[in-house]
Amino acid sequence: MNALPSARDRALAAHQAGRREEAQGLYAEALARDPRDAGAWTNLGALFRSTGRHDMALRAQERAHALDPAAPGVRNNLANILQDTGDSERSLALRRGLMREAPSDPMHVAMAGKALRTLGRLDEGIRLLEEGRRRFPGFPEMTIQLALTQLMAGDYAAGFGNYAARWLTGELTPRKLDAPRWAGEALAGRTVLVLPEQGFGDALCFARFLPTLRRHGEGRVAMLAERPLLRLLGAAEGADWVGVAAPPGGFHLYADMMDLPLLHFASGGAVPPPTRLAVPEDSRARARAMLAPFAGRLKVGVVWCGSVTYRGNAFRSFPHRHFHDLLDLPGLQMVSLYKGPETEAFRQDGTAAFIPDWGTQDRDFADCAALMEGLDLVLTSDTVTAHLAGSLGVPTWCLLHWDSFWLWGPEGETTPWYPSLRLLRQPSPRDWPAVFARVRGDLQALLQRKGIR
Repeated sequence: MNALPSARDRALAAHQAGRREEAQGLYAEALARDPRDAGAWTNLGALFRSTGRHDMALRAQERAHALDPAAPGVRNNLANILQDTGDSERSLALRRGLMREAPSDPMHVAMAGKALRTLGRLDEGIRLLEEGRRRFPGFPEMTIQLALTQLMAGDYAAGFGNYAARWLTGELTPRKLDAPRWAGEALAGRTVLVLPEQGFGDALCFARFLPTLRRHGEGRVAMLAERPLLRLLGAAEGADWVGVAAPPGGFHLYADMMDLPLLHFASGGAVPPPTRLAVPEDSRARARAMLAPFAGRLKVGVVWCGSVTYRGNAFRSFPHRHFHDLLDLPGLQMVSLYKGPETEAFRQDGTAAFIPDWGTQDRDFADCAALMEGLDLVLTSDTVTAHLAGSLGVPTWCLLHWDSFWLWGPEGETTPWYPSLRLLRQPSPRDWPAVFARVRGDLQALLQRKGIR
């Protein structure tokens, strides 16, 4: 007679089938019977990581590693969560060991390169990843990590050249259009349709490269925009037409927006200014009415969270409760520009009584832009708000976690991408309290300079 599957086996089957809640309970059952099962601990840790419970994942992986420190799978999983949570030195050490033991596995090289980028060792990371690409030319993750490291280092021509690998990693769905991809040839009177990628922030940021297409002869440039951005981007320089569907008369070629920077930087150009945004007058009138009750106060728009579907959101975002530490500053009036699922917690704990919830009332980003124009300052996490405020030239403090987006560079408070932005970085991984202590002090100084009480 065949034995019934153990709780561990059933947990693994449920885990592999995507039944995470069931798997979690079965792993707990298995570990209650055998708490020294390193395999169950590391699988549970991987499950926690996949559901965004990073501290629980780290605890589980540390237990697995203590029980079986030689197991390659355990060390790989521990390296993953250490990288996520900011211990890149230890993650890198584990990767180095795995690279020596499994020299034919390209993923360890790619992830070691990622760790070096996080540590700010950009030249070393580029050398490692370039060597890795020579050894594993068909492994797109190596190329994308190289691209991101080159971009972080400010080598935009090389970085955007390698960034084409993003379509090969499996994270983005390749385009399927009834037209050929534009390959850089003369437009010769044809219409090229520019397609946005990945998020609202990217669309705002990289629309500045539309004029690059004008260097390729006479033709018509059409751009797709998601509806929340449509009114703002209607006047984008370099676009003859902007809409949410195919342009009238169709198109002959298409181009991905993130491919346009390569055309610009390959010729040695500097970072161009942000695209021009069109803020409608009805949005401005609405904003004036909303802001009128706060005349004479320092008006600060706040955002604490980006898209919750972005896998790195847990670390670039922070709890809205950090703004509570600023509520007692005399003369300060914060307003929320955030729109998204974290609004419910913001309302439930009473924060909206002190920081009006205006973001959820916006019809689109044009309404948000008009509000920003009437504010003294925008205080935001690294999300679309930073790109919108930066495109408008509004004074903005962008609060960055330790492993921030390549656009912001590895250090410093300024960025050529948005001259009105000030970058405030975590001094150590996950240390938002230190960032907000600095914000509080700087706001106090700003209130004094402006004579606001």
